[in-house]
Amino acid sequence: MLHSFDMNTELENARLVAVELARGAGRILMDGLKTMNADARVDFKSSAVDPVTEFDRKSEDFIVSQIRANFPSHAIVGEEGGEYAINKNSSHKWFVDPLDGTVNFAHGVPHFSVSLGLLVDGVPAMGVVYNPCIDEMFSATLGGGATLNGRPVRVSGTSILQRSLLATGFPYDRQTSEVNNFQNFINFKRNCQAVRRFGSAALDICMVACGRFDGYWELKINPHDIAAATVILREAGGLATDFSGNDAMFATKQAVVSNGLIHQDMLRVIAMK
Repeated sequence: MLHSFDMNTELENARLVAVELARGAGRILMDGLKTMNADARVDFKSSAVDPVTEFDRKSEDFIVSQIRANFPSHAIVGEEGGEYAINKNSSHKWFVDPLDGTVNFAHGVPHFSVSLGLLVDGVPAMGVVYNPCIDEMFSATLGGGATLNGRPVRVSGTSILQRSLLATGFPYDRQTSEVNNFQNFINFKRNCQAVRRFGSAALDICMVACGRFDGYWELKINPHDIAAATVILREAGGLATDFSGNDAMFATKQAVVSNGLIHQDMLRVIAMK
């Protein structure tokens, strides 16, 4: 086991590399955004509302190749490539979302991100989320604090749910599944100031981290969507759990994220029928 000093150094090195990889991937995406139109190539994964573009793949190929070059002993899980057949049992595992917000991107909407998270022994330990559209780089290491473009960020001080601004998203199978977040959305609309749906889970959580949103929730969410942002949120003083209030978000694929002050109220609304 590494000493804390060694671990801090290791995580900071990973963060610095991840920042550069996110910027490089961001350039790929911004170049691709210029070509997104009615004739652009868009494929679909699980359904007609689950698109993937050539730029998702180009971004992931770039990121994975560079992680391999810089950290050859680490495991990697990507949104498009799944678990890569290298070092699957490593204590260090990267979760890569090369383009979080593909629906936005495919329609030419400039709101999406690159998300790179590193887990050490199963614990989210380093996260970088980059919005290339407005050049905002969120990053954090476990115990090292969270920053936006190098400046420390902190969650909001809103303590009353009725005054809170929340964000959410909806699963790709919402058209066919009864587990679709619709009732949760209605319940929150009746119990908070407003709810926004922007289309990038990683950015939603980061906006809780920097105090723009007070909370966020979503179901059927994947680790590559939230691994990086969870570190940033927690280091900014926020709280992240599953719908039961436990630290099992990756297993349950549920996320409730808040400034901590409205967390129990959010859990109570989610429990409503």
